[in-house]
Amino acid sequence: MESTYKSNTAISGPTAATANSLRNLYFIRAAFSITWVILVALFSKTSPGFASILLIIYPAWDIVGTFLDIRANPNALSKTPQYINVAISTITTIAVAIALQTGVPQALIVFGAWAILTGLIQLILGLNRKKILGGQWPMIISGGQSMLGGTSFIVLANDPTKGIGSLAGYAAFGAFYYLLSAFRLNKSAAKTTANN
Repeated sequence: MESTYKSNTAISGPTAATANSLRNLYFIRAAFSITWVILVALFSKTSPGFASILLIIYPAWDIVGTFLDIRANPNALSKTPQYINVAISTITTIAVAIALQTGVPQALIVFGAWAILTGLIQLILGLNRKKILGGQWPMIISGGQSMLGGTSFIVLANDPTKGIGSLAGYAAFGAFYYLLSAFRLNKSAAKTTANN
């Protein structure tokens, strides 16, 4: 009930600017994820080298996206979760590149651990932002789903039918949740504009 009430309530001042900035960022992150999914679907079976580069790019993009998130939400009381996320994603980018030298299963295990940790951070951020901005339930669900997805990547990493292409669904769901959050924040921002 609380989430519905807050998402139907107009927001104002710096909170409205933050909602607009996050909405724009969520659209950008969704576009990246959709593009990544398409490229992985096209090249995971035909060009393993390019698919490996895409696997490295995904957590590297999360570093960029997190810095954009920090910039979009300058009034946040604590940016600690975002900075932890940057550190985790930086380590993951390097670890995936190293793990790929051994094999895709090892890289999937690293990616899975990253998905669990960053999913937890996303869940925490979504819960904190829900109190102020509303419209965060897709991010909360996405964080939980990322943790489950990461666990499955680790468990199934050595399955011969799994590979980099198996991560496309994970990224597609991420894009879906970013779009949902963007539209929810757009609704809040539109109510603010209408009330002014």
